[in-house]
Amino acid sequence: MTGDAASAKAEPQSPPDPLDLIRRRIRVRAWRRGMREMDMILGGFVDAHIERLGAEELAQLEALLDADDDVAFSWFCAGAAPAPYDTPVFRKIAAFQAEKDKDP
Repeated sequence: MTGDAASAKAEPQSPPDPLDLIRRRIRVRAWRRGMREMDMILGGFVDAHIERLGAEELAQLEALLDADDDVAFSWFCAGAAPAPYDTPVFRKIAAFQAEKDKDP
């Protein structure tokens, strides 16, 4: 074995961070919604902000990903969602999208 291969094998691998696994799952789900408009809204937000979201915000985002696309899209168009979807994460996504819409 060469030095690099031996040292790589000797180092124990730490288990993956559970939040990183959740972030990867969310990233895939956000970009593969089935409705292109929702891909752009959720996928764009996730790409820009996913690394800064904590466990509670990730849970809120996952719950939002469970909503039907056409229904969730109507919430973003209106700028408001019903409980339990009216969360800080929903408001962050709506604000992110509103800011994007202002740019030409």
